[in-house]
Amino acid sequence: MPYFSYTMSIIKTEIRQGAYYDSIILMQLQAGLADLSGVENVGVMMGTEANKALLKQTNLLTAEAKSALPDDLIIAVQGHDEATVIEALTKIDELLVKRHSAIEEMDYLPQSIEAASKMLPDANWVLVSVPGRYAADVAREALRFNKHVFLYSDNVSTDDEIALKNEAASKGLLVMGADCGTAIVNGIGLGFANQVRRGPIGVVGASGTGLQHVTARIHQLGSGITHALGTGGRDLSETVGAITTRQSLDLLSRDPDTQVIVLISKPPAKSVADNLLRLARSSGKPVIINFIGYHHPAEIPGIQFARTLDHAAELAVMLIKLASTGKPTKVASSTIETTETPEMKLNQARYLRGLFSGGTLAYEALLVLQDYLPVVYSNAPLDEAYKLPNLQTSQSHTIVDLGDDEFTIGRLHPMMDNRLRIQRIQHEVNDPEVALILLDVMLGHGAHPDPASELAPAIQAALEQAKNAGRNLEIVTLVCGTDEDPQDMAAQIEQLQNAGAHVETNNETAVRYVGQQLQSLNQTSGLAPVSLSTLDQPLAVINVGLESFTASLQTQQAAVIHVNWRPPAGGNQKLMDILARMKK
Repeated sequence: MPYFSYTMSIIKTEIRQGAYYDSIILMQLQAGLADLSGVENVGVMMGTEANKALLKQTNLLTAEAKSALPDDLIIAVQGHDEATVIEALTKIDELLVKRHSAIEEMDYLPQSIEAASKMLPDANWVLVSVPGRYAADVAREALRFNKHVFLYSDNVSTDDEIALKNEAASKGLLVMGADCGTAIVNGIGLGFANQVRRGPIGVVGASGTGLQHVTARIHQLGSGITHALGTGGRDLSETVGAITTRQSLDLLSRDPDTQVIVLISKPPAKSVADNLLRLARSSGKPVIINFIGYHHPAEIPGIQFARTLDHAAELAVMLIKLASTGKPTKVASSTIETTETPEMKLNQARYLRGLFSGGTLAYEALLVLQDYLPVVYSNAPLDEAYKLPNLQTSQSHTIVDLGDDEFTIGRLHPMMDNRLRIQRIQHEVNDPEVALILLDVMLGHGAHPDPASELAPAIQAALEQAKNAGRNLEIVTLVCGTDEDPQDMAAQIEQLQNAGAHVETNNETAVRYVGQQLQSLNQTSGLAPVSLSTLDQPLAVINVGLESFTASLQTQQAAVIHVNWRPPAGGNQKLMDILARMKK
């Protein structure tokens, strides 16, 4: 009778409770075990349900592995025989010691962002690459210490991302991510970034690999990068609303070293795309856009659309070369010319209040302002979502038609009676966030015989009040009339100008002037501006998560502190919530 020999593989599992290691270390450990003689299969991972599912697919999910907690380390080894497997398991600590560590030479590893901040007071960024279920809390801690956040971690909920970005924006901070793979800030690459020369082109990208490709191509074509700011793939969704992208566009538009801006992403939501196109147009710099696969308008002044990532890089470099020769570029500027005025002081003042007596002029103003502002409230808005809830109180940017029925019940039309508008001017001036007031002054038969005689003193008083309060206020007036009107148009204009008003005689010109002045306030993103020091000061980083990112920053000679992070409260969510409330 023939002799058959049957051999069966042996699987053994070791569970190390609360032994957290980052994913790079686990990969190195798994590779080291797999290379041992006689080892057939290895699984080294934290005990999350998703990881247990992976072990099950490779037939390594033993009873011990099933019982592991999310913060337990599972080491499952399959080999030819029991001796081989046992020997492999004894090699674990040896392999952990032998692995290359980016932090081996550091004398002391802080356990928290707070401790790291004390060790590296100049740190302005925190890199977060811990597992997704902890990442939001780590990012919140970074924001608590007023640090910008590069959030590499994925599996962060959309709600957490929105909350983090809104909190950061309120502080003038950036949150790049979640799931942000690439950025270059002041010459230092964060996450996965190519080594590129410094130059005059700034890039904003929702795609990490897209950002890498465009910056690499710009380098290959002989130019260079000021900064490349990542946003995370969900940033341009309608839910998130492009918070980081808007901040980044605004930041690069104010950066004196950035001459051309490139914006790349997968196709954003339409409402988000429309808003970003408006912001790009108003940036004051040439903007190259590649919303991959997005069907864009044929031509928008100030913007050039690229077909591909390569094309985006080529267009940016071409514009830089054309600028160096003094030749005009394809990018067009506004066709409306306005008188330049001194730059307005930022402070709190950033909102427009338009007080119209003419309904059609107010409506046209709303239409024109779409090129400059994302949202304008009104008693007669273009979109009912932006109808003023209280007609007597403006909010954000507001255009009010004071000639509408709700304002004329029991009183004369504002073309004949200026009292309501004068009261409203005083009301707006009392709001420290108001930077611009726009008025129309209607001349002609049936109108007030001398409107400037009443409006000019109110304008002068308003400007003086703002000046005494230490803030800039500009009042723009449209005078609608002819030189044959009974009010004497030239005399009306003179009175208003003597009071300090900026006077126009064309409604579109007046409204576009206002729009351009609002852009000069650097508030086109609708968010508090991020300080330019974010870009020009030396990068100093607190790294929480992957040790390989610390090594990368060390290689680039950036100041970096690595936090010896472990899941708080042993990963117990209830205890973590209690700790979070205690910190607040």
